[in-house]
Amino acid sequence: MIKIGLTGGIGTGKSVVSEILNEMGAEIISGDLLGHEAYLPDTDGFNKVVAQFGQDIVDSNGHIDRKKLGPIVFSNPENMAKLNLIMHPIIYQMIKENMAKFTSNIDIIVVEAAVLIEANWQDLFDQIWVVSADEEVVIQRLATRNNFTKEEALKRIQSQMPQSERIKYADVVVDNSNTLEDLKGNIKKIWHSKLY
Repeated sequence: MIKIGLTGGIGTGKSVVSEILNEMGAEIISGDLLGHEAYLPDTDGFNKVVAQFGQDIVDSNGHIDRKKLGPIVFSNPENMAKLNLIMHPIIYQMIKENMAKFTSNIDIIVVEAAVLIEANWQDLFDQIWVVSADEEVVIQRLATRNNFTKEEALKRIQSQMPQSERIKYADVVVDNSNTLEDLKGNIKKIWHSKLY
């Protein structure tokens, strides 16, 4: 069984790469979905985050309101560090437990996680794949997908680890600056050269 950690900056197309790998036969675990689970009421994550940032971030349904938490952590690196200190170890454990559920007849597991490198989760994987894309392409995608202005898109991009830094950790770099067909072609080549 080969365990792949798949990461990349916002708007680079990690989810699209996951979908293509899934179509090719890989099992996918979404770090994002696990992250959402880690915030659910009555979990360790929920209790610690509310204790850290206050009851104001809880909505009328008793859930953490990400629209309230977002500005608190995105505008303040110290708050972001506090949140990461709480959530990264919890999500690490969840990823580990989820991977352990797969039987040995599974050839490839891919864990898609945006903060894989920042959170220092590399030891969970045999290979680290980094999805990259030209900045202008990412800005265009964020404008289309999230309705971000160029300034908002740049702010999000710059709040993350630089792409060049992330690539230093990569066993495989998947370029997603062009068309979906190009991307599929890239992944097929990598799949056959790195995995089979």
